[in-house]
Amino acid sequence: MKIAILSRNAELYSTKRLVEAATHAGHEVRVLDPLMCYMNINRSNSSIHYKGDVLERFDAVIPRIGASITFYGTAVLRQFEMMGVYSLNESVAIGRARDKLRSLQLLARQGIGLPITGFADKPGDIPDLIDMVGGAPLVIKLLEGTQGIGVVLAETRTAAESVIDAFMGLNAHILVQEYIREANGADIRCFVVGDKIVASMKRQAKAGEFRSNLHRGGSATKITLTPEERKTALAAAQTMGLDVAGVDLLRSNHGPVVMEVNSSPGLEGIETTTEKDVAGMIIRYLEKKVASHQSKKTPKTKGTG
Repeated sequence: MKIAILSRNAELYSTKRLVEAATHAGHEVRVLDPLMCYMNINRSNSSIHYKGDVLERFDAVIPRIGASITFYGTAVLRQFEMMGVYSLNESVAIGRARDKLRSLQLLARQGIGLPITGFADKPGDIPDLIDMVGGAPLVIKLLEGTQGIGVVLAETRTAAESVIDAFMGLNAHILVQEYIREANGADIRCFVVGDKIVASMKRQAKAGEFRSNLHRGGSATKITLTPEERKTALAAAQTMGLDVAGVDLLRSNHGPVVMEVNSSPGLEGIETTTEKDVAGMIIRYLEKKVASHQSKKTPKTKGTG
């Protein structure tokens, strides 16, 4: 196959591992910076240009689109899709997962476990918003935040009111969520490929920190999932329409709750911790899906809006 990987940096661990796994399997791979792509959109001969040249035909595209370029990155991915190239994760699915509020609403509609979450627009709604999630302590999240950035733990009601009011004053969109105290600063990353969880790890926040992101100094260990956790993670990825996803769970007193569904999960932490060839599993899954896609000669249509 000829595979395009959409990534801003060919030297990132995840990108390098995917290139390595695809090359080892005998495929031709090209890493493309999505911001260097530009598009000719027409009804008869649409194309994608890259640094002055028309891109050759690809069989598949693997999107590694960062949150900061979601709008343009998914536009480029849509162009590949409309030209009949198989995408490992669809542009529509990535858009769903990147919109934190929309993703929580979709998960709630499917009956998937979530922290109690509040969303409001006006400062006058703050007291009721705090009561809605069970009072302080509570977690305040910027909708646009990633890797734990823009996430605040408000220990008291006064602190919560002040932080929420400050964010609203800056016209920032925020979520207010119940604090799952019993998680003890730990979450679980479930790595989903297709209809299987191929690897999982427990991430523990460092002392004095409640965010367990490895980027913020957290540590990781292998973990065995319960049947309920496995079912929840798979249902979350399927609800978003993602074939490859990192589903983050917390262990609460009322069962597993989903914190986030990541459409471009990093490989370094999960491969290092579990010693599994996750990149290889992704490429083998892609091979099967592309073969099926080409034999049917029909577009992939899991996402409609």
